[in-house]
Amino acid sequence: MIEDKRIKGTVFNLDIEESEGDWFDFFESRIDLDSGEIIYDDPKPGTGRACFRSVMPFLEKCAETRKRKFQFVLNPRTRSMERVEYYEPLSSEEQKKQNEDMYDYAIVGLERFFDAQGNALECTRENKLKLSKVKVFDRYMARCMELQTNSKAERQGASEKN
Repeated sequence: MIEDKRIKGTVFNLDIEESEGDWFDFFESRIDLDSGEIIYDDPKPGTGRACFRSVMPFLEKCAETRKRKFQFVLNPRTRSMERVEYYEPLSSEEQKKQNEDMYDYAIVGLERFFDAQGNALECTRENKLKLSKVKVFDRYMARCMELQTNSKAERQGASEKN
């Protein structure tokens, strides 16, 4: 009898530095003109795929650097003054830069995406920002990040039950 000496169980190669995020195959989407809902198609084999990571750490870091303001406001129900905290609004240029930085942070990898001339799109800041302006890609990214968030919430809920 020959003994099987292969490793059994789950093996992780810790020498490879994996990028953060989850990979999603590209899928088309369209808006139903009657209901206004977004309809997502199933991914087709051989399409591109992208890796996205949660933007929550990025937004938390941005919030830490923003200046907070305080103001006393009348609460109409209790008729007392309450201290309200808020972040100073960003200028339109600052908001645009923050949005661009967020897209750059969220998109970690691109595979099998091409421009109109057939050139492969590398995962550069410039290409990420161009893709963010394409409505179909923007809906794809939003849906993938929604799936990521829902999956994380389900995992947390399951671990709390145990």
